[in-house]
Amino acid sequence: MRRDLFERSLEGVSRRNVLTATSGITAAAFAGCLGSETSSDGEPTGNGTDETEDGDSLSGEVTITGSSTVYPISEEMKTRFMEKHPDVTVTVDSTGSGGGFENHFCPSDSDINAASRPIKDAEKTHCGKNDVTPVEMQIAGDALTMAVSTENMWAECLSFDQLAKIWREGGAETWADLNADWPDEPFERYGPDTTSGTYDWFSQHVVSRAGTHRSDYVSTEDDETIVQGLEGSPYAIGYFGYSYYAQNKDRIKALAVKANKDDACGDPSLQAAKTGTYPMARPLFMYPSEEALQREAVAEFVRFYLENATADWIADEINYVPSSDEQAETNLQTLAEIVGE
Repeated sequence: MRRDLFERSLEGVSRRNVLTATSGITAAAFAGCLGSETSSDGEPTGNGTDETEDGDSLSGEVTITGSSTVYPISEEMKTRFMEKHPDVTVTVDSTGSGGGFENHFCPSDSDINAASRPIKDAEKTHCGKNDVTPVEMQIAGDALTMAVSTENMWAECLSFDQLAKIWREGGAETWADLNADWPDEPFERYGPDTTSGTYDWFSQHVVSRAGTHRSDYVSTEDDETIVQGLEGSPYAIGYFGYSYYAQNKDRIKALAVKANKDDACGDPSLQAAKTGTYPMARPLFMYPSEEALQREAVAEFVRFYLENATADWIADEINYVPSSDEQAETNLQTLAEIVGE
């Protein structure tokens, strides 16, 4: 049976009630799909935990830090979960993937860290020194998007080599440095902070082929700042997760991208990310700690998150590629093993 980039059968898959977990999944194999089983009222079926065995007795606190890219998913999961369990307080903070690991999760000040790239070995070591055991769970997919002003009428598609020239130390300084027919005007660069997983992913997969990511750009964990920067100048360029572009299509212009000079250009979209035709597709993760999962409120929130990660609203409302049923099964099985079910 033919399968797409997200390990989901293109002919369709069945839902399962028992689900499980990942470690070391690479961007080329991240799971996702654009469908899930729904009831007659349009709500996902078999997704979410309405009550614990004790009815409405669930209470406690859950703290999530990390990726600004994953933030919209976690925030919506928080809202839906707290509607079912009003005595549980869930807090979601956008700190950047690396900032979340370094300053919150590994010091044991948060229960879950969201990340737009896999955890680093140094971060695992930091966590280990504080007796924090991260559990990798791949929960969605994204199409990292390079965008410019709507007034930019010359650039339509850039290769990885061209992007690396723009974003590396000592690289191109003007648009004309890429193409003599383009304006001899300096780039105005906007991008994520160095604590961001999006910065890490782009640095590793694109910029590293030519050098190190430059530091003389407007860096921020607020993607709205990037959008405003792109609106403000025809010579601006910036990057972020696809969701933020999708929310602002009328304000900015996305560039097509190709990995190599002779490749076909690919526009960012959920379908292109799902099928692997977009070269900057990437997996998204959350990392609960084994220790936090021993608390019922955290375990039930993570269960709810994983069971709903396949839902249509992930694509329709948040603009990310949902997890596949197979990936959700893997994650939930890992959860069950950790909590002793």
